[in-house]
Amino acid sequence: MSHLLHLPTEVQTQALGGAAARCLPREPQPFVIELVGDLGAGKTTFARGLLQALGVVGRVRSPSYGLLEHYELAGWQVLHLDLYRLLDPEELENLGVRDYHAGRSLWLVEWPEKGQGYLPAPDARLTLSCGANGHRAELAALSGPGQAWLTCLMKDRTS
Repeated sequence: MSHLLHLPTEVQTQALGGAAARCLPREPQPFVIELVGDLGAGKTTFARGLLQALGVVGRVRSPSYGLLEHYELAGWQVLHLDLYRLLDPEELENLGVRDYHAGRSLWLVEWPEKGQGYLPAPDARLTLSCGANGHRAELAALSGPGQAWLTCLMKDRTS
């Protein structure tokens, strides 16, 4: 199941991230969201909205150079990964990311294709693209928990 959304402004992309935070699973299980799209498509803007909705105060930057930002927020252990500069997926082993895939962990993974084989299976995928009238987002559920998240998210956006 997937849904297409038009996000004409950065504010709307960030608001989608906030709605995504409100729909996260209640069960203490890992949840993985892949963020796919070209540079400037809005991946970090979405992540910023989600992280701020969970309680981050201040600036949220893309972890481009360090590859990973870790947060403890609202009962979640959040990993924000930006793999754009990853040269080899084996580099993820050196970061110890497998140790984070337990309990109530939330993974926000930008450029997930660069970590193929070293990342947990995704529950949801957000594919963003730029157009003349703003951004376009395709949200896809890839697991049972992903389906529940997407259903909640679509309800949240219409209410």
